[in-house]
Amino acid sequence: MNPISSALHIPDTQSERDERHLVIQRVGVKDVRYPLQLRVGKQAQATVGTWTLDVMLPAEKKGTHMSRFVAWLDALHEPLDAELLQRLHGEMLQKLEAVEGRIELSFAFFLRKRAPVSGIESMLDYQGRLIAETRAGQTAIWAEVAVPVKSLCPCSKEISDYGAHNQRSLVTIRAELKDFSLGWGELVRFAEESASSEIWPLLKRSDEKWITERAYENPKFVEDLVRDVALRLNAEPRIGRYAVDVENFESIHNHSAYARIERA
Repeated sequence: MNPISSALHIPDTQSERDERHLVIQRVGVKDVRYPLQLRVGKQAQATVGTWTLDVMLPAEKKGTHMSRFVAWLDALHEPLDAELLQRLHGEMLQKLEAVEGRIELSFAFFLRKRAPVSGIESMLDYQGRLIAETRAGQTAIWAEVAVPVKSLCPCSKEISDYGAHNQRSLVTIRAELKDFSLGWGELVRFAEESASSEIWPLLKRSDEKWITERAYENPKFVEDLVRDVALRLNAEPRIGRYAVDVENFESIHNHSAYARIERA
């Protein structure tokens, strides 16, 4: 038999009708690692994205077209931002013949930082995430950033004759974007400006002195930090729903302190 003729007659099992009458809310591919051009500010950064792509499958359909997810992903060539993701999400749904679906993308990105006293510059890495989801005809775009900062304990400062225990903290902000002009740098600053001190990857001794004293003069409980970040988000009209998580990696305990605020 001619191989080409045979290929034309391969049965399409996944397109058959299913008689179990059960809708699948999410079906697709998970943890697909793919090269990514990410727009950060006015520049494109090369990174690696980890993608989860899925759609809602109607009760009468047996299966979705799994290969089309990767084909859609391979066709992405423009530097990605939230606005482009919204458009591309609609194209993905059309390609998969679906009316509901979700894209979740995680990646590392970098911002250039200048040390507070010496002015020496270096790049700090952050973990980011973009989510696009269409449900009941409505599409929402979310941006998430995980920001490492420094926190110093107010109680320790108050009760100690000298010094106070402090630790690195992680502030995670997940925000629904109402305006795509809100950039990664701004989301990061909501966290860094709320902390006892922000951190830098490269410092001179004069910078270390400044950070140590800055944190001592600006103590924050985990409750203070999460509330201060939430207040900044409440004042930002470009943000809709949000969740803020703060984890303090305690220096005098073998556990973390944790707090969360949500706005539905």
